[in-house]
Amino acid sequence: MKKYFQFDELGTNYRTEIIAGLTTFLSMAYILFVNPFTLSLGAVKDFPDELRIDQGAVFVATALAAAYGSILMGVLARYPIALAPGMGLNAFFAFTVVLHMGIPWQTALAGVFVSGIIFTILSLTGIREKIIDAIPVELKYAVSAGIGLFITFIGLQNAGIIVNNDATLVGLSDLKDGNTLLAIFGLFITVVLMVKKVNGGVFYGMVITAVVGMIFGLIKVPHQIVGAIPDISPTFGVAIEHLPDIFSWKMLGVVLTFFIVDFFDATGTLLAVANQAGLLKNNKLPRAGKALLVDATAVMVGAVFGTSTTTSYIESSAGVAAGGRSGFSAVVTGILFLLALFFSPLLSVITAPVTAPALIIVGVLMASSIGEIDWKKFEVAVPAFFTLITMPLSYSIATGIAVGFIFYPITMILKGRGKDVHPLLYVLFLVFICYFVFLRE
Repeated sequence: MKKYFQFDELGTNYRTEIIAGLTTFLSMAYILFVNPFTLSLGAVKDFPDELRIDQGAVFVATALAAAYGSILMGVLARYPIALAPGMGLNAFFAFTVVLHMGIPWQTALAGVFVSGIIFTILSLTGIREKIIDAIPVELKYAVSAGIGLFITFIGLQNAGIIVNNDATLVGLSDLKDGNTLLAIFGLFITVVLMVKKVNGGVFYGMVITAVVGMIFGLIKVPHQIVGAIPDISPTFGVAIEHLPDIFSWKMLGVVLTFFIVDFFDATGTLLAVANQAGLLKNNKLPRAGKALLVDATAVMVGAVFGTSTTTSYIESSAGVAAGGRSGFSAVVTGILFLLALFFSPLLSVITAPVTAPALIIVGVLMASSIGEIDWKKFEVAVPAFFTLITMPLSYSIATGIAVGFIFYPITMILKGRGKDVHPLLYVLFLVFICYFVFLRE
């Protein structure tokens, strides 16, 4: 096993890799509880219960998807990169697709599955890299930053910090509610942990917030910590059963958004973590085809289990910082996700005030890419700005992407740089024009 994972070549050992795998798990364990809460629209009190996805089933689906993706990435691609259902895409799934577009979660899962099929085909044919090269880097950064702003906005709403205001659409609450104060406390604690660079700071912040909530009677104390694995049948295989429901203009836009966002996010994460670990050779990623294939198939497998898009996690960088260099650390992370299946009773303490700080902090991390955009070039600044600002204001990742991809060719042509725009961008321009004409209702 040491030879297969190239321990000697990479200068690592079992102890280091196990610690790295544990570190990565603790850094991303929050998704086990945030994902079920988000996909079930737990913070939306007036949403009909019969239309909600089952939280227990999503908890199991999240753990299984993370385990599958992480273990396969470790064994097949041999990279210290873990996977799990992605933040941002789960928000798009719940708040845009299900809540605002009125699409049943069953059909949304089918959309995720189809996006995974497209992802897999493009990964196998090598077209994926060509498409990535065609998209201007400014729009890639803008999409990531815009999702960060959107997630933060959702977190502030869930915390009760930002509320409806008839005069200004949104405004600051009076901050006197106990749950809002608990969320503010959680945000403060999480910020402290992150500033101090505590591995797993987001996860520990949730734990501390939940404990304080129980102490002050804001959260019910669970009867047990370890329990039976929840029933996954409410979500398992539903994506396959509802494949016939995706043939509509509206679902075409949904699938396209799932695909585009994960396309950029997954690839960027793979390159960033591999570079940090010193695994790039001549600025290229060895075994890139296998890594991209694992990432793509994880999307389909996760959808079959019953969760939104599964993707590579930037939190894997925490494990790399702890010394992880081989795929063995990713295998360790995947095994820990399997063990986490027995801790489902803790779902009852994961309320909106507990998850809100995690959403806000993840948003902060994603928004950091704003600094990579060249704001001095107005032809670039306009589409980038419209992309990132439209997402939170329209409450839609899809709309933000569409606006940015429409304005980019226009501003470039007006600047006299139309030839610098890849032909694919003009195709996407027409696609997103159709999005607004046919998909927006």
